[in-house]
Amino acid sequence: MTEAELYTVYRGIYIPKHWHSAESLKSFKEFSFRPDDIIIATYPKSGMTWTQEIVPLIMSGGDPASVETLPTWKRVPWLETAQASVLNLEERPSPRILATYFQYNMMPPSFFDVKPRVINVMRNPRDVFTSAFHYHGMASHLVNPGPQSDFLRKFFEGKVMYGSWFDHVKSWLNAEDKESIMHISYEEMMTDLKDSVARMAWFLQKSLDAEAIEKIADRCLFKNMKQDKMSNCSTFPHEVVDQTRSEFLRKGIVGDWKNQLTPAEAEHFDAIYKNKMNDVKYKFVWDSN
Repeated sequence: MTEAELYTVYRGIYIPKHWHSAESLKSFKEFSFRPDDIIIATYPKSGMTWTQEIVPLIMSGGDPASVETLPTWKRVPWLETAQASVLNLEERPSPRILATYFQYNMMPPSFFDVKPRVINVMRNPRDVFTSAFHYHGMASHLVNPGPQSDFLRKFFEGKVMYGSWFDHVKSWLNAEDKESIMHISYEEMMTDLKDSVARMAWFLQKSLDAEAIEKIADRCLFKNMKQDKMSNCSTFPHEVVDQTRSEFLRKGIVGDWKNQLTPAEAEHFDAIYKNKMNDVKYKFVWDSN
């Protein structure tokens, strides 16, 4: 099926019709944030599921009950989706933990009024592309990626779900409310998960001892989450996400793009990246590798 059949264009970007409706987008635009809300903001395939596991555990002091009974999309719902609009989020006690794949400038008016805390997770776009290529091959609600060269061109042009990686990352890095936004990378989390958990806890003003941090980090190891039905999307209908084609939690590693991109594609990727990111002062971990 084509982009026109599977996607809606919302504020200039593609969003999957399966997860969004006119009603859900209206609910998103009118959503009332609270100052103590916690927002996880990422581009797709950048560590959202991982962070949806970590943050509730931080806020519960490491109590696993916070993640054992609800799948990620109910535990930390994406605000812009139809699912969120039926979860009665206004009745949830504070602090609510919420998620978005939207760019900073796409957030509702109340977001800018109350300035909730945001954890923005970024990932090397080469690995984002690699993960997205495999995910599009298993998700019936997304356009089939086709040949890798075609999907790479669409990725650079932002003609994929949730638009351009470059626009998304720069929108959050250039956000005005810098004191209420924490930026962290997938690569930093992979390198030292305990330190990353501790940093998130500090940002969220949640005091955790070393034992709690250790327990959270252990539970959130990729190998453990992959076996967890509440996190691995195995409860999703087969016709929506076909995990016989590719697992939702596939590898969870850094640098898999080296196994995916041809030398010519990697060189082209580097040229596009340098051109689009030449005005960004933020130092990404992957740029030093």
